[in-house]
Amino acid sequence: MPQKTLEREIERLRAQLRRHEHLYYVLDQPEISDAEYDALMRQLRELEEQHPELITPDSPTQRVGGKPREGFVKVRHSSPMLSLDNALNEAELRDFDRRVRELLGNADYQYAAELKMDGLSMAAHYENGRFRSAITRGDGIVGEDVTENARTIRSLPLHVTGSLATFEARGEVVMNRRAFDRLNAEREAQKLARFANPRNAAAGALRNLDPSITASRQLDFYTYFLLVDGAYHYPSHWQSLDALEKMGFKVNPKRVLCPDIEALVRFCREWESKRESLPYEIDGVVAKVDSVAQQAQLGWTAKAPRWAIAFKFPARQEQTIVEDIGVQVGRTGTLTPVAHLKPVAVGGVTVSRATLHNEDEIERLGVQIGDTVLIERSGDVIPKVVRVVQHGSNRRRFAMPSHCPVCGSAVLREEGAVATRCLNTNCPARLKESIRHFAHRGVMDIDGLGDSLVDQLVDRGLVKSVADIYWLTPEALIELERMGKKSAEKLIANIGRSRKSPLPRVINGLGIPFVGERTGEILAETFGSLDKIAAAGEETLQSAEEVGPKVAASIRRFFDEPRNQALIERLRQAGLQFEHHVRRKKAGKLKGLTFVLTGTLPNLTREDAKARIESAGGKVTGSVSKNTNYVVAGEEAGSKLDKARQLEIRVIDEEALLRMLEE
Repeated sequence: MPQKTLEREIERLRAQLRRHEHLYYVLDQPEISDAEYDALMRQLRELEEQHPELITPDSPTQRVGGKPREGFVKVRHSSPMLSLDNALNEAELRDFDRRVRELLGNADYQYAAELKMDGLSMAAHYENGRFRSAITRGDGIVGEDVTENARTIRSLPLHVTGSLATFEARGEVVMNRRAFDRLNAEREAQKLARFANPRNAAAGALRNLDPSITASRQLDFYTYFLLVDGAYHYPSHWQSLDALEKMGFKVNPKRVLCPDIEALVRFCREWESKRESLPYEIDGVVAKVDSVAQQAQLGWTAKAPRWAIAFKFPARQEQTIVEDIGVQVGRTGTLTPVAHLKPVAVGGVTVSRATLHNEDEIERLGVQIGDTVLIERSGDVIPKVVRVVQHGSNRRRFAMPSHCPVCGSAVLREEGAVATRCLNTNCPARLKESIRHFAHRGVMDIDGLGDSLVDQLVDRGLVKSVADIYWLTPEALIELERMGKKSAEKLIANIGRSRKSPLPRVINGLGIPFVGERTGEILAETFGSLDKIAAAGEETLQSAEEVGPKVAASIRRFFDEPRNQALIERLRQAGLQFEHHVRRKKAGKLKGLTFVLTGTLPNLTREDAKARIESAGGKVTGSVSKNTNYVVAGEEAGSKLDKARQLEIRVIDEEALLRMLEE
């Protein structure tokens, strides 16, 4: 076949396959059978195999083909993927509309209302009409490159035509109910744990290191933003949605332009009642001011746009019977009562357990074994008991055990405390939860160290502290269930890679009560090393932003514990990062001054005031101490104002703060 004829035939087959993919996966209107589609794909694949120089990245044959990868690269977004503020009821939705109306000076505006799909946010980038890369939302600033996995999503076009050639399409990766049920049936047959909900299943599939597994999960991609160079290209959001649809993207057809708040409320009510009729999960409605110019006028807070809101549907509720109350032990030793329920379907998910939190909550609810209770499930949150509906005829009281149900050690509930804790820091239950937390994606990010493997490592005595994972060998791992040579080697590589995790993640991984990701970053930035944090007294620790007496005392208790000191030394030997490069803050008018904000300021939001102080070189902390220079007080200032007066710290108002910034 002549070269030109060959090229035309290959492009003809590609065009046909793209069209049929769009008809089947986007429009749900197939014109040919699966067998006919497979025959076209086979013809194209054979021609490309004979002439590999003609293969292009956007060819339909290239959706699946990448080898399993070692990990995911972090990538910065073109512009922040901010989360939205929530409205939990109609009153809050109307309050949002009131703020919009006031900020726009009573100008005419309308809302673009869309169903809030319950999935994983992703940004797909295109260059010259070809799919180039895909990035997960991550923390909104930096996400993970999941390009090879995203390529397997059939509703994500690999090639687009139109006036826009280089752009970014943001949207939601979801798994529909049918694919979710099929996946869980397969997992049950393999004696694997079921996924809790489609969102978790979609997230796990998109982040799987093997693209072929992602392909088998049958994910979908619905777009809701079109950006060029990180900004809107069209003058309205609705026009962007129309443009995406014309380019061949899947855009949710259940959307409407609302001329006023009453139309928006009606749309929310309609889909709250019809949500179970959809083939996918939704948990609310997203409303955006349609005009991009008005969006710019409304602006943003530090966390969310002022021109958009997520109206969240109420949690779904059902009645069932409490058949028993058990206790589970967390990584800090907390004993949490859990209601074992007669299985009941709540919003399409079978629920058999619900948290009861603690003894005080059981007392407040008045719940006993045998009672009929109302339970609710909201999103992927663990179901909880709302109230007792009817007392059981043979009801029995629950009593917190005097010894840990896992290790048999004594338990203690300190005076004034809510939680009952196991006192044994080497308790296997505590250790398992500590390792799971340490390996979590947002902490040390050790992919492959899942629940089943953690259970085996602890139960077989291969790991007796978190640090022991750094001395595991492939030979030891191969002996475990469902662990082959390749899997073992990959896990060891992932563990080794975690040694490079920065100090804030190491601090978070230690599992210090009340110290999470944000506080870990603050401590690292303030002190510069783990050793300095470990040596700091409570008062010194409180000099760090947002670290109050309770958090400081918890940190001090942790580092004073001999077992924890031994853990730190083992982690040091393992080569973890104990140092942190502290960013130098620019000199400014407020350099060296520490502020605390309390109450509601007349004009500035808390975020605005904090940003202005920090841009002028000052520091804003969350609690008042002798290191505080100024307390900025607004209306309804609380205990921080009282403490400032006790310590004779100068109290100023917003006007005085603005004068300081201007001087």
